[in-house]
Amino acid sequence: MLGHGSELPVLGLDADDTLWENEERFHEVEARFRDLVAPWADHATADAALLATERANIARHGYGIKGFVLSMVLTAIDLSNGTISAKDLGRIVSWGHEMMAHPIELLDGVARTLADLVTTHRLLVITKGDLGDQLSKVDRSGIANLFWQVEVVPEKDPDAYRRVLSRHDVEPAAFTMVGNSVKSDILPVLTIGGRAVHVPHTTTWVFEEPDPAEVAAVNFPVLESFSQLPDFLVGQAS
Repeated sequence: MLGHGSELPVLGLDADDTLWENEERFHEVEARFRDLVAPWADHATADAALLATERANIARHGYGIKGFVLSMVLTAIDLSNGTISAKDLGRIVSWGHEMMAHPIELLDGVARTLADLVTTHRLLVITKGDLGDQLSKVDRSGIANLFWQVEVVPEKDPDAYRRVLSRHDVEPAAFTMVGNSVKSDILPVLTIGGRAVHVPHTTTWVFEEPDPAEVAAVNFPVLESFSQLPDFLVGQAS
């Protein structure tokens, strides 16, 4: 990770669907899953069943590809009443392997923007999910050298942010978080007294949909693209 002097402010960055494409990979595999279980369920039924299984498994297995694959396996067994073949279950597992090996696709303008930001901020990546998978993405991203620190947390809630910032001696009032998820990147940081900038992605995972009442109760800036971030931060500092 890149070393910076402690005089530079810390800028928090989400990773999946903020720095690189992620959700689209899941959507592609979900389409394959619908086709696989089509003998037993229509698309809407398959989607609802998989979503329910994922929801039940998050507390046990967390976020990420491994939990997603396990949920597909369990859902396929349930929808087929146990008749799905071992070969087809193996196909599901192979999709997970494929997802984990997929090249990292940086979103538009990310590399150029980070090259600017690293001269003015210490870049602290805060991402949630499977530790090995998330660190592998960072290593394969081609931009890991720009990050001051990388933190992988099981959940992004106020306590998680407090722990991360305390570990790095960063006061919440001096911290800004940037991410695509209002639920995970914006609301928890505002709760602890930090600042947050929303950069929406084209797709949002259903589990990242925030409570509308919570969103209505706060104000936060929304940028059209990650590339707007340096100018926005300069304006905030002036």
